[in-house]
Amino acid sequence: MLPISRRRALLAGLAGAAGLAGCRQETATAESDQTRLLYWPGGLSADVLKRAATRFADRTELTAVQLEGAYRDQLVQILNDGTDLPGIVGIKGEEIAALVPRADFFVDLHTLGADELMGQYVPWKWQQAASPDNRQIGFPIDIGPTATFYRADLIEKAGLPGDPAKMAATVRTWDDYITMGRKLVKALPSVKLVRNSSELYTIMLCQGVRRYIDETNHYVGGEAHVRRAWDLGIRLIEHDLVARIGGTDGDGWAKALAEGTIATALGASWLGYDLKSLAPASSGRWRVASGPAIGANYGGSFLAIPQGSADPALSFEIIKWILAPDNQAVAFTEAGLFPAATAAFEMPALMEPDPFFGGQKTVGIFAESARKAHRVYEAPADGKIHEAFVAQLDAIEKGTKPASQAWTDAVEEGRSIGVSLGVN
Repeated sequence: MLPISRRRALLAGLAGAAGLAGCRQETATAESDQTRLLYWPGGLSADVLKRAATRFADRTELTAVQLEGAYRDQLVQILNDGTDLPGIVGIKGEEIAALVPRADFFVDLHTLGADELMGQYVPWKWQQAASPDNRQIGFPIDIGPTATFYRADLIEKAGLPGDPAKMAATVRTWDDYITMGRKLVKALPSVKLVRNSSELYTIMLCQGVRRYIDETNHYVGGEAHVRRAWDLGIRLIEHDLVARIGGTDGDGWAKALAEGTIATALGASWLGYDLKSLAPASSGRWRVASGPAIGANYGGSFLAIPQGSADPALSFEIIKWILAPDNQAVAFTEAGLFPAATAAFEMPALMEPDPFFGGQKTVGIFAESARKAHRVYEAPADGKIHEAFVAQLDAIEKGTKPASQAWTDAVEEGRSIGVSLGVN
């Protein structure tokens, strides 16, 4: 276990960026025969966790604890404290890049037998959780293959094809998507195509090979691949196709979904869980189509073992069981967590019709997207820089800044953030 002073030094950058928040009281203590697993709501299958507790009951009391609120902040505080560490922790996909440089905080899964299992899971997902010196800090919970979620009833009211296959054939490119949106809002003035421009902007970046920093640690936030995604987002705003609901406005999004004023949502397979949770009354009206949104990975998380936890070997056994292919299939049906284990793609549990999506079997679309996805280089500073660009898009949507100024400000703010975090 690293000395506490060493932990604090290594986590200083992440802690400063995250803004540490107090951890819930129930995570503060643990018995020696207890294995705590920390995760966030919807991050794992409740059924699988319940069965895992029974399976390992003769060896440990497995206690799965959901941390409400800012999960990253709480995880950072726990690692920063360095005492009474849980046996297993979840790491969200969007936060893995910031923790990979701090690989010493986690047990190297190579030392516990991960190499024997890697061939069962998509390789690029393992790579996301590997440090430059080849320490493996995370075991894939799921991946985030992307697609287009849409309200078939609204699409059909606008005279557009509601069938997923016909939708995919009609909307093949992002230009087609915008054309569809213009027809939609003309036919249904109270409905918008999508929540905000950042949804499309983010997916386009995930379809590329890098984001704001390249492999040589140079800032590339002002280059063509970012500008292309930005310009497409601007087109959504200019044609008044966005509901102008920011990504942090959960209440606004839930209200729009419940009222049926948003026709599509661009995102990963786990977005289905959000739709079901936020708008259960819309069950049967949603569908999923491929089209221009596929071929990216957005999110998908990991389980990791903190360095200094009581029994890493046992923790790894628990992780292996929870994230075995058949259990990953269960997690998809329960929480929309698309398996990182390729064998699970064809399992019967994934082939069941989903009533929320009108009886559609959505697995084929996400599997196609997963097979076309690839690793996107992500530097530790990319997440904070992305927030700056998204904030500028939000300012345009709110009418507080012209698009030309917002682009200049986004590029310069991104550069400044990068420099502050050691980017050349």
